[in-house]
Amino acid sequence: MTDNQRIIVKENAAMLAQKATSLFHQTAKESIDRRGRFVVAISGGTTPRRMYRMLAEEPCGSAIPWNKTYIFWADERCVPENDPASNYGAAKNDFLNRVPVPEAQVYPMPGELPPKQGALKYQKALIDFFHLEDGQVPIFDLILLGMGTDGHTASLFPGHRTVDETKRMVVAVKGGHPNVNRLTLTLPVLNRAKQIIFLISGKEKAATLKTVFENPKAQLPVQKIYTLDGELTWLLDRETASLLSGEIIHEKP
Repeated sequence: MTDNQRIIVKENAAMLAQKATSLFHQTAKESIDRRGRFVVAISGGTTPRRMYRMLAEEPCGSAIPWNKTYIFWADERCVPENDPASNYGAAKNDFLNRVPVPEAQVYPMPGELPPKQGALKYQKALIDFFHLEDGQVPIFDLILLGMGTDGHTASLFPGHRTVDETKRMVVAVKGGHPNVNRLTLTLPVLNRAKQIIFLISGKEKAATLKTVFENPKAQLPVQKIYTLDGELTWLLDRETASLLSGEIIHEKP
């Protein structure tokens, strides 16, 4: 653990989602107060969906300044948005269709395009939005990430060369469950975020998380996530954290 990392353990998935929603709201408010906008990259998977639904409910539904919020994705499966595997489609159902965020401020990854073409198009979207020059990478206010039982995060999978990508901001990759083509942000982008929150739940991930913290030689993709100039929060439920030892922040419900 470094000084800019913290671990927060909640009793169950519901409390985990509540805490994640609170952190989302807090980061949005702080970012808008400082810079006039909030730029976030979200992830898919089952764990964050409860949180996403909470974002559309009170008090967050009306408290978050959606008109100053810009939403990107950390990764996406190359499927149409009406496919059950689509991260964008799930987010639309969970909260995007229920909050007043302007459509022009939502930037889904182009999963309907051929993967390499989609990666280039999304990288161009990042360059244009952040007004990047050669060699620069975007700096998100917040990136929400998860972790698979194999130690992958976003769509960066163990043993795949895209984990070591240093030049491109967005790459195409095939893997995961389902084993489909995907688009993903790369480590140079993920690690420049001002805030990174890992949202992880489930007993089946406890052993992997123990490896993450206790065996640096494992070289799992999730172990390559850190913040160059920000804060990283591990937000876990008690089952996921059950095998961890050492300094852990236990918050009361």
